[in-house]
Amino acid sequence: MANILHKVKAYLYDNVLTKDNPNDFIARTASERSLSVRDICEAAERRGGSDVPAAAMAHAVELFHKEMAYQLCDGFAVNTGYYTAGTTIRGVFESATDTFDSKRHSILFQFSQGEKLRAEIPNIEINILGVADASAVILQVKDVKTGTVNDVLTPGRNLIISGSKIKITGDDPANGIYFVDSKQQRIAVDPSDYVANNPSELIIVIPDLPAGTYTLEVVTQHSHGAVLKQPRTASFDKPLSVL
Repeated sequence: MANILHKVKAYLYDNVLTKDNPNDFIARTASERSLSVRDICEAAERRGGSDVPAAAMAHAVELFHKEMAYQLCDGFAVNTGYYTAGTTIRGVFESATDTFDSKRHSILFQFSQGEKLRAEIPNIEINILGVADASAVILQVKDVKTGTVNDVLTPGRNLIISGSKIKITGDDPANGIYFVDSKQQRIAVDPSDYVANNPSELIIVIPDLPAGTYTLEVVTQHSHGAVLKQPRTASFDKPLSVL
């Protein structure tokens, strides 16, 4: 029998990603917050998981990540035991003599769980907290240009946003679809760039975003059969990148 060392809480949401069973659900982790490198190092120091101070551990991790990024940029694959990483080229090459064109091709870094992390799975207990409340939720985004899911944004091309209760409804000026950058600046999608506006799916044209990392937000007064008095915000829990 597995030795349960960890507990993960999750809520159930209507499964809008498949059409075969209208009554099924998917589970989504109820994450309290996102931990930084410093947060993890301080936690290790508190519980005795490190024999060096948190500051020294964080400094070493930052140096490791910096060098890892350098090596990935030279095309090397990385295997830490806990995760693997590699460089991927996206796009179609039209002939054997075709060359890389940044307008048609892109470079991505892909990470996957490694053996040491997989070995911890039997030690995790999942606690389903029930069906989530009526709040709007974003479950998945797909960049149509690259075909990537929950990852890349291609400015000027379509993005498919799947979720629940995300239709942009109501006359509050705050309603809309936003990309929030690392400086917390919010870039709104022009309503004329809404291609589809449905409760479980939005299709938009991505604004002309500079390279960087963004958080997707949907603000709406939509509810089943009614318009809420106040808008509510659904924030996607995975960072999205413009390369």
